[in-house]
Amino acid sequence: MKFDRYADLADRAVIAVSGEEARPFLQGLITNNIDHATKQRAIYGALLTPQGKFLHDFFIVEHEGRILLDVEEPRMAETVTRLTKYRMRAKVDISDESGTWSIHALFPGGAKPGTVNSWNGGITFADPRHADLGHRAIMPTGTIASVSIHKTTLMEYERTRISLGIPDAAKDLIPEKSIPLECGFEELNAVDFDKGCYVGQEVTARMKHRNLIKKRLFPVDLGGAVPTGTAVTNGTVTAGEVRSNSGSKAIALLRLDLAETEGLTANGVSVAARKPEWAVF
Repeated sequence: MKFDRYADLADRAVIAVSGEEARPFLQGLITNNIDHATKQRAIYGALLTPQGKFLHDFFIVEHEGRILLDVEEPRMAETVTRLTKYRMRAKVDISDESGTWSIHALFPGGAKPGTVNSWNGGITFADPRHADLGHRAIMPTGTIASVSIHKTTLMEYERTRISLGIPDAAKDLIPEKSIPLECGFEELNAVDFDKGCYVGQEVTARMKHRNLIKKRLFPVDLGGAVPTGTAVTNGTVTAGEVRSNSGSKAIALLRLDLAETEGLTANGVSVAARKPEWAVF
């Protein structure tokens, strides 16, 4: 795969999970099927509370006999602590690899989501969530500068992500409060409903099969600047809240019954929502 530009994802870090029981250990915890994470395919998944609320998300790929997790850098230590809490006596090693690897977004996209390739001493994988999000690279720290492609800004990556309506958990989800299915985790290939039990599985399955989802994240067009966290209203009725934004584009958590109605505003600024092309609801 030929790339022509990259952006640093400095807010991401790597955790390595290894040991003879690494796979069954993760299989009992995460929303996706760890058997699908191989040297040829990366997956996206999450760790939930027992009540089915979001805790952490990560990209997962096998590399040189270990499982690498691409996680939020500011909450990396918290993720390690949470995984260690569940380890009990399992033969599993969990290590902070943030000083060893760096993570970057590569463009253009186009490959089948999840496809893994070796690249300049590291690995790349097509974003498992959506082909238009390009690829992600896990590279030895400091080596990306030696690659002869143009460095672009994180803002370009953010504009693409927001226009697609794809959440960044650090900006669009709230730990221990957000519901994964409200945030598109099923359509974004983060939840496997055919695997066995995992933490929060019973609640997640019940919400899907009983059609209990009443809110969703939507990409929205704004009529002006609106800070993150601003309430979206329809007259006197609260319809939701603005989450991540970039200029006139944003992602908002909105009530399904009000999302595409006229008259939505946030601090007096017009809000126009549209259903993401990848979403099913």
